[in-house]
Amino acid sequence: MRPRQPAKKPVLKNSPFQAKPAPELHDFAVDDRVTHDRHGLGSVLRITGDRMEVRFGQSTVSVALNSTKIHPL
Repeated sequence: MRPRQPAKKPVLKNSPFQAKPAPELHDFAVDDRVTHDRHGLGSVLRITGDRMEVRFGQSTVSVALNSTKIHPL
């Protein structure tokens, strides 16, 4: 005999434990100017699959397209 699953409790509209909304995904293209929370201002060099390479000053960083830390300018 399997154990019984606990009943789901209702979530109130004003509860502080609401699920967070899905982050907004941006469309990036090559040569777009972007800002990153850690690396600062940069420019998109290449987009491959679900990642993009961004040039920040003298360094190039690979960033996930769905990252919440990078924003278009």
